[in-house]
Amino acid sequence: MENYEIADVLNEVADLLEIQGENPFRVRAYRNAARTIDEMTQPLEDLVQRGADLEEIPTIGHDIAGYITELVRTGRLWRLEEARKKVPRSVTELTKLEGVGPKRATRLYRELGIRSVDDLEKSIARGKLDGVPGIGKKTIENLTRAIRDYRKHTERFTLAEADRIVEPLLEYMKRAPGIDRVEVAGSYRRRLETIGDIDLLATCSDAGPVMAHFTSHPNIARVEQAGPTRGTIVLRSGLHVDLRILPPESYGAALHYFTGSKAHNIAVRKLGIEKGLKINEYGIFRVGKGEAAKGKTAGKRIGGEEEEDVFRAVGMEPMPPEIREDRGEVQAAREGRLPRLVTVEQIRGDLQMHSTWSDGRNSIREMASAARGLGYEYIAVTDHSKAVTVAGGLGPRELVKQWKEIDRLNRTLDGLVILKGMEVDILADGALDLPDEYLLRLDLVIAAVHSRMAMPQARMTERIIRAMSHPAVDILAHPTGRIINRREPYAVDMEAVLQAAKEYGVALEINAHPNRLDLNDVHAFRARELGVKIAINTDAHSTAELRFMRYGVDQARRAWAEKKDILNTMTLAALRKWLGRRHPGRRA
Repeated sequence: MENYEIADVLNEVADLLEIQGENPFRVRAYRNAARTIDEMTQPLEDLVQRGADLEEIPTIGHDIAGYITELVRTGRLWRLEEARKKVPRSVTELTKLEGVGPKRATRLYRELGIRSVDDLEKSIARGKLDGVPGIGKKTIENLTRAIRDYRKHTERFTLAEADRIVEPLLEYMKRAPGIDRVEVAGSYRRRLETIGDIDLLATCSDAGPVMAHFTSHPNIARVEQAGPTRGTIVLRSGLHVDLRILPPESYGAALHYFTGSKAHNIAVRKLGIEKGLKINEYGIFRVGKGEAAKGKTAGKRIGGEEEEDVFRAVGMEPMPPEIREDRGEVQAAREGRLPRLVTVEQIRGDLQMHSTWSDGRNSIREMASAARGLGYEYIAVTDHSKAVTVAGGLGPRELVKQWKEIDRLNRTLDGLVILKGMEVDILADGALDLPDEYLLRLDLVIAAVHSRMAMPQARMTERIIRAMSHPAVDILAHPTGRIINRREPYAVDMEAVLQAAKEYGVALEINAHPNRLDLNDVHAFRARELGVKIAINTDAHSTAELRFMRYGVDQARRAWAEKKDILNTMTLAALRKWLGRRHPGRRA
């Protein structure tokens, strides 16, 4: 059993207990343990099998250690089964809707008998929520929108969700008898922000044992196909996985073909046709007149064992998977002007993170120590401003106290500088949620929308641009407000925002949290075209979330971003110079 599965079970127990009105400290214990497990790199299953003392792991007490052992050894948990007897499992589905936490789900269930998203949708349609105390017209509108957003994405996984499933799956397949090569293709390899299914490609000495190994994966919900060279399984998570076992001479061509995208493949095949070649998943073939229509392997094979064979055959430079979307990469590869895409190793710091001063789970010292362990030169601590009351936002008095702590830490830390920042709320009229005298004393200001997201497009656009025009603002955070698979972007004219960013010299953020990845790749591509700097920030609320940087870099790579395009690849000296561009006296 994988760590994420154990964490998911503990989170479900916590949801059910909270819905049942259990002791909040007990609920929190399950959530804290689930978070710890989800962030661990060492498999809990290995620790259980070795008889390790799980209580040595922070946040895991005696009872939960026993539950983990039970889960690993039996695949079941009696505590969860007991909780499900009292509350239907479908009630927890309600908490996946934007704006519906366990408390609201509890009320919907207990007072109105709503047991699922389907029930809620029907109840709204029949007017059963009309006139219910505490549920007004606006709430019903928000619930309706949340259901609509939820329906759009229920069958897709975020990239991070896919990673935690696929990485152990790939390790499992590498242990198959006689396996030679195995790799993931498809949208996962292109690092799309959501994944529908997984394509595995493999070569081996004997297909039978490999297919048997594949269809014996311990996390299988069902086997849909198990042929001689192709199999399909559905994992317990709901993720569909296809395995194709290929002859070695076709592996590279198939890897290119199944990586896609479809539009990219078509563009490459057209180039091949111009050169008298047929390029498909079976290889690269030189064909004469009439041979192209005779079959997928007709003609003389001239390559296909390696992916580079495809690019070489049509006169292209090899290109990374992330940019294969038919956005000009084919022409760029033919002309030798592909971008040198940014890498995680080029990131020198993280310019948005939260500490225990607002809604973070670790202290500033702990965040700084973790960042230093990643080799960073600097970080910015950017706790929320006071308007975000749910996050314990800071007012001026608390902010000054935080500055004193940062000053003390900067005198003692070796090799890392903490910048004084804040994620300042953009209020409904575009004003900033902090007086100018404090804004101009900060090292870095990130402006963000956290409320009134249903504004009409024109008003939202005006609101954001007004905030960006303020000389203290350095970065616009998560510019469209979306949460992947949960909340759609708010209505905003992104071209107008991008043009304003260019005019005012404001950087736009790629929020690297895998539930946001906001900017999306298309908007980030446009920002790069306009010369607008991009800041890749994790928005980390714990030390473990600093590792989300990889997802922001993936998104930036899909936008063709290079080191020069990214704000936080700068040295600290260069960054300080950039931060002083609009108001040089601000940071004297």
